[in-house]
Amino acid sequence: MLNVKREYVVKNLHCAGCAAKLEGAISEIDGVRGVSLNFMKKKLTVEILEEKAKGFLEAINKLADEREPGTIFKEIRKGIKKIKIKVKGLHCAGCAAKIEGEVSKLSYISEASLNFTKQLLHLEVEEVFANGEILADVKDIVDSLEPGIEVAYDDESYGHDHSHGEEHDHSHGDMSKRELISLIVGGVIFILGLFMADSSLLKRGLLTVGYILVGGDIVLKSFGNIRKGRFLDENFLMTIATFGAFAVGEYSEAVGVMLFYKIGEYFQGRAVENSRKSIEGLMDIRPDYANIKKTSGEIKRVNPERVTVGDIIIVKPGEKIPLDGRIMKGSSALDTSALTGESLPRDVVAGDDVLSGSVNKNGVLEIEVSKIFSESTVSKILEMIENASSKKADAEKFITKFARYYTPAVVGSAVAIAVIPGLITGNYSEWFYRALIFLVISCPCALVVSIPLSFFSGIGAASKKGVLIKGGNYLEALNKVKAVVFDKTGTLTKGRFKVMEVFSISGTKNELLELAAAAEIHSNHPIAKSIMTAFKGKIEEKDIKDYSEIEGHGIKVRYRNIEILAGNNKLLEKYGVEFQREKLPGTVVYVAKNGVYHGYILIADEVKEDAVHAVEALKKIGIVSYMLTGDNRNVAENIGKSLGIERIHSDLLPNEKVEYFQRIKEEVQGGVIFVGDGINDAPVLALSDIGVAMGGIGSDAAIEAADMVIMTDEPSKLKDAFSVAGLTRKIVFQNIILALGIKLAVMALGVGGHATMWEAIFADVGVALLAVLNSMRILKNR
Repeated sequence: MLNVKREYVVKNLHCAGCAAKLEGAISEIDGVRGVSLNFMKKKLTVEILEEKAKGFLEAINKLADEREPGTIFKEIRKGIKKIKIKVKGLHCAGCAAKIEGEVSKLSYISEASLNFTKQLLHLEVEEVFANGEILADVKDIVDSLEPGIEVAYDDESYGHDHSHGEEHDHSHGDMSKRELISLIVGGVIFILGLFMADSSLLKRGLLTVGYILVGGDIVLKSFGNIRKGRFLDENFLMTIATFGAFAVGEYSEAVGVMLFYKIGEYFQGRAVENSRKSIEGLMDIRPDYANIKKTSGEIKRVNPERVTVGDIIIVKPGEKIPLDGRIMKGSSALDTSALTGESLPRDVVAGDDVLSGSVNKNGVLEIEVSKIFSESTVSKILEMIENASSKKADAEKFITKFARYYTPAVVGSAVAIAVIPGLITGNYSEWFYRALIFLVISCPCALVVSIPLSFFSGIGAASKKGVLIKGGNYLEALNKVKAVVFDKTGTLTKGRFKVMEVFSISGTKNELLELAAAAEIHSNHPIAKSIMTAFKGKIEEKDIKDYSEIEGHGIKVRYRNIEILAGNNKLLEKYGVEFQREKLPGTVVYVAKNGVYHGYILIADEVKEDAVHAVEALKKIGIVSYMLTGDNRNVAENIGKSLGIERIHSDLLPNEKVEYFQRIKEEVQGGVIFVGDGINDAPVLALSDIGVAMGGIGSDAAIEAADMVIMTDEPSKLKDAFSVAGLTRKIVFQNIILALGIKLAVMALGVGGHATMWEAIFADVGVALLAVLNSMRILKNR
């Protein structure tokens, strides 16, 4: 058996004797082959059997809590790498869940998530493990659970064919030509058999042949699974149900049920495949190639991943921009709808920055690449959407857990129905037949397929509207939101500050602007930039000394031996400068020279056109809006009240924003969203139930920081997100009621003798098909 090495940091252990006792106790844990607890280095090193490594951290922390309360072990993780593996030909969500579960048990896997809709297995693994070893282990697991599935790395850079298996001979909708012919011929024989006398030997012979043609592969797979110790999969249950029908003389029903099961599975597989293509179509922004311009002037078509920063690429009319960059030559109109949901084209000229994923509508563009493909906008967005499936909603987690117990419970009920009433009534044949109905409807595929598909469709539909949602958990959480907290600058306002007024007590207005510009020269804040723009002169860096930024107050600096203070009223009060506080509709920057008040600069921001519509839309669905800002009370209330926001908190330092947000969370009975720029508001974003970054398009930091990214600068997109979330929840609820309702009804009718296996097969594959089609309605949402 293979031993693996694990290392842990030990915290809050202050006694060498206690360390020795803990070391002894850990050595007695089942599977431990070697242990060393270094008290000086606070490090535990363990050799343990591979199959016992899972859950070992929880075991030693529990032991530490019993022996030395307060002591904590934390695993020292080696480098973690993310890889993606294709599992092509997988059309059964239940099988996907089994594969995900078995792969996650591998000791070196820290996280495993199988995206059934995309047929991609996302893994987080320790870097020390070779890619070939990982793929081999995954292949073994897939082979043992679902033979015939193609397993290969998604990344083409591995450079060799990982295909696995022959033809995709899989029972869930991906039929080979041979299977299709067998199904048709078997169906024709079944129909012929229906017109013959019930007791004729020819009829029984024909129906038996029809059964072999239609369901022979199912029977063979079920026997193969029995050898592997798996009794409760669909193949085994359908085999037992149809063999049972033969046993009680219901030949027609046995063949008919198997026939319609196969047809239903085929159409279910087709529906899932179509939905997969529809969702991928919504997110069809990945460029296939880039036209790179060589120094010789030659234009060569290459893979976008081969293009480097500084290369020149040519984008012709109708082509996608493959990488982020800046236009060097040409002008055009860009279709950015796939990125932002905005239908109006964006006009661009030389000097403008452009984003990958946009479509060039007319002119030829010559673009200098600013980011490699893996760091470009299109790659970030696609990666985020693909990873969204790993963050599962509570409903998805419930269905996965429910599926584990549903099938054994229904099969157990079938056994009880077959035995107990028969013992009482003596009519074993009748109750045995009724038990077979339970076996047919014992698979929870309708739920296991449709619920994850609903959430993935919701994420796809939201992305089409310009809203990126990082997981089904956040999509579901939107339905519980009762309050939205907005940052002001760049969220409700455009963040384009302009100097509106310069008031100087002594000296000229330009002198006051020069002092303020000298103070703001190193700042990237929009207010600082507006002052630099208003000042027409030039500030020499060599004249700047003793630069000091005082958080939440402003700047203190020495410029040409003049001490300058530039900031809000708190700054001047801090340094004891006498001044008159102004109440003006904008941001006031007060300036002091050598400890004497010199004047102020009024800077105003413009409110976004659709901000008022966003607040109105939230009010209509019962969501309360708040505003948190570091700006002064006069400006904050002027803007807030013009938008219809009544709960306004102003003059806040960054740490005060966190405190006020915490208070809001305590007073609101429900979820709270924070909407900001995704960069400066990281602490508040982390506290919120859902952190939303505005205008995140092209901003790596925003995409990283937030749970949800609105790719344009329109706060009204929040309404679209709530709309998609509401529809997704409604359809998930409908599918649960539809699937469970019909299954339970058919079970009840079956026990009462009022349902046959025909109704049972509809309650299985028919309902699954309806649930999948219902999930697709989310993509049609306008």
